[in-house]
Amino acid sequence: MSIIAPGTQVPSFSLAREDGSQFTEADLQGKTTVLVFYPFAFSPVCTNQLQVYTEALPEITVDGAEIYAVSTDPTFSQVAFREQLGVPIQQLSDFEPKGATAKLFGAYFEPAGMTNRAIVIVGPDGCVTWSHLADNPGEMPGVNLIIDGLAAS
Repeated sequence: MSIIAPGTQVPSFSLAREDGSQFTEADLQGKTTVLVFYPFAFSPVCTNQLQVYTEALPEITVDGAEIYAVSTDPTFSQVAFREQLGVPIQQLSDFEPKGATAKLFGAYFEPAGMTNRAIVIVGPDGCVTWSHLADNPGEMPGVNLIIDGLAAS
């Protein structure tokens, strides 16, 4: 499976927000959105990844982009993870059906049944403008990839 390609219209999807409401493709309309797919809350690389992205939030959001973190963890785990880290990046759960959205975006790591590390940038029209899939779940995409992806969008 390959990551969703730039120029592709985002498919219909539904993810759970921390408050239990749904986040869908309609929430992407009218703004640039960065979706960061990560494997597991509380894992060492994921912890580092969200902390690094939080430090770079002023650069990521300077032109109005919004960033969300997506994993196959249940919502309550994501909330605890975000609160323990003290990061403001909103979490979106792809728990049930497990990995359904990650599969649509080409960001699911089937051998381990989890989200792979990927970044997908969606433009205000709901079309993918940039995407990146890590070679493996242990490889953390640097914040420079997000900045470069936003600049290319």
